[in-house]
Parts: sequence; structure tokens; C-alpha cells
Amino acid sequence: MREASSIPRGNVNEGALMAILQSLFGGQSPQLVGLDIGSSAVKLLELSRKGTRYHVEAYAVEPLPPNAMNDKQIADIKLVGEAIGRAVNRAGTRTRQAAIAVSGPSVITKVIEMPKSLSGDEMEEQIRAEADQYIPYPVDEVSLDFEVLGPSAKNAEMVEVVLAACRREQVEQLCAAIELAGLKPKVVDVQAYALENACQFIEHQMPDGGRQKTVAIVDMGAATTSVLVLHDRKAIYTRDQSFGGRQLTEDIMRTYGMSYEEAIKAKRSGKLPEGYDTEVLAHFVSDMAQQIDRSLQFFFSAVTQYSSIDQIILAGGCAQIAGVDARIQERLQIPTAVARPFAKMSVASRAKPANLAQDEPSLLTACGLAFRAFDEEKT
Repeated sequence: MREASSIPRGNVNEGALMAILQSLFGGQSPQLVGLDIGSSAVKLLELSRKGTRYHVEAYAVEPLPPNAMNDKQIADIKLVGEAIGRAVNRAGTRTRQAAIAVSGPSVITKVIEMPKSLSGDEMEEQIRAEADQYIPYPVDEVSLDFEVLGPSAKNAEMVEVVLAACRREQVEQLCAAIELAGLKPKVVDVQAYALENACQFIEHQMPDGGRQKTVAIVDMGAATTSVLVLHDRKAIYTRDQSFGGRQLTEDIMRTYGMSYEEAIKAKRSGKLPEGYDTEVLAHFVSDMAQQIDRSLQFFFSAVTQYSSIDQIILAGGCAQIAGVDARIQERLQIPTAVARPFAKMSVASRAKPANLAQDEPSLLTACGLAFRAFDEEKT
């Protein structure tokens, strides 16, 4: 894999520049934490590896105040930075380098074709000159990176190149929040790529290990549901939609007259009034099933050679609802499981294995980010 070839534009702070230069396709580091900054919580995970076996060294999940994030963008750097700091302290990690992910409408990925005769520097110059053809934002407002995927199937003289772009402001805000917590941003990934990276840790749950199977990974967070479809363990489709566990929180608030904080606390503790399961939860799970089915219909329309899904694997905070896999399976008539990425890993005692098991489904993206620590071992 080639060195990171980021194209920074304009003046950025030192932390943002480091993150951009060691971004999507670089950022090799023997030690780093995966830091998944969602709309409702910060999730931190640190992995180590001996031989082929992975080990959970540390983890933490730290709630975010409701006004800290807005549509996957940082609304208050100080609040997010303080939450990251609490997560670092709670995890007890001494690692100070982090892999983070960008997501949302300002993130663009596109596969383009370029002459295979070009060197890396020449590709960079050509992409720099032609960037406005691929991205809808002013070129001086974005950070760009690219990686050669391999030969083009259409033209032997060309190679396929994946181009990733993100508004520079989003990268700078993430880096500022991380630095506020005493961490250094080492890798900036795209959330969909991090999720795809993590899927290697749930292949043990897939029929035939995912070989020649079509599996939908549904990562349902507080505000957004990300759907990643794999065929033969390779990503063939991704889609984000606005739906998540916040709807359940709002249903609890409305039904029982609770504040946001009270509803969150009750949801996490399971201490809810009698009748909650049938009055509130059943309706939410039904909505979940409808949203998943809708995403799959979009997939079948977009990638017409596929007409069925062999399995659904649920991740994210909504996957922690007791029995949700059985309920979704019953409604959609598709085998469904909850993601268990740590089932084949050992766990350090400081990572509190009992708590980790409860939070496991919501840590799939963080797992993909933490795996970036081993990039240099696979290059």
C-alpha cells in the first residue's frame, strides 16, 4: 500500500495537518486507540495483537451532552473534548494516538480511473488539477486523499483509484476536540471504511464465514443508521439514513413525561414502567424493521444482480435491545444476529469484560478504527 497522499488546502492547525497527512490510506502506528465519535456518545477501543490473536486492552463509552453534536458535526468542541478526556480516563489507556472517522454529507468517496503509467506524484498532481470534477465543494475547503485499488476491468491501460474528500472544517474540528483531551490524531478514516474493516471480526457469525454469501451489516446509532452490504466478504453497497435510537428516547419522554436525561438513564438501566415493552418498545422495533427493509429495497434497486440477503447482523446502540435480533428476524424473515466482534478475542481485566459484553454491538466502528494500529503489519 502506497504512502498517504493527502492534498491539504490552505492553512490548517498542526493537529489537523497531522491527521490529514496520515489519513485514509496511511497512518501506520504500532499503538493507537480507535475513537468513534457519534451523535450521543464517544466510544474508545484499544486492541493489541500477538500472532493472529487480538486482545482488547481498554475500552470506554462516554455519553455526550445532547447539544454537543449536530448532524454528525461537532457543535461544541469543548463538550466533545471533555467527553473524550473522560473516556480516556475511564479506559485507563496510556496510548495518546488516535484513529478517528469522518462521516455525513460532507464526506465523499468516488472510484475514478487514471492511466496506470502515472507515478504517485503525477496522480496527485492530476487529481489536484481535476478535483473540482469530483467534489461539489470549493477545492480550497476540502482535504483529499486517494489510493490505487488495482487494474481497471474496462481498460488495461488504466487503474481504479478511490478518491476520498471531506470538508476541511470537519477534520479540523475533530482534531481540535481530540487534542483538547490530550490525544494526537494519527489516522482519519471514513466511517463506512472503518465499519467494513471491522467486519473481519464478525465473519465467524456469518454463514460459511461469509464466503459467497450476501450479508447486510446494520449499524444503528442514536441518529443515523448505516447499512453496509457485503458479498463474499467484500463491500458492494453502503447507505446512511436518518433513523436511530433517539426516536426511542423521544418516545419514552413523550409516553412517560420524562426529561431527556431521565429517559436516557431509564433506557440504559432498563428501569421503565410496566407496559413499556408493548406500549413503546414494540412500536420502535417495528419501525426499525421497516427502516432496514427500506434500505434493503434500495440495495436491490441499486445493485440489481442481487435479490436476496442471506443474513442481517445488527450493530450500534440499538442492537443492545434485548431480543431485538429475534424480533427483526421474525418481521423480515431473514436470519438475524447481533454483532459480537470480541467473541474470538481475549479481554484485559481493566477492560471490564462484563461491561464490554453489554456494549459490544455498539463498538463495531471503534473496532475497525482500532484495527488501523496494525496497518503496517499488512502492508
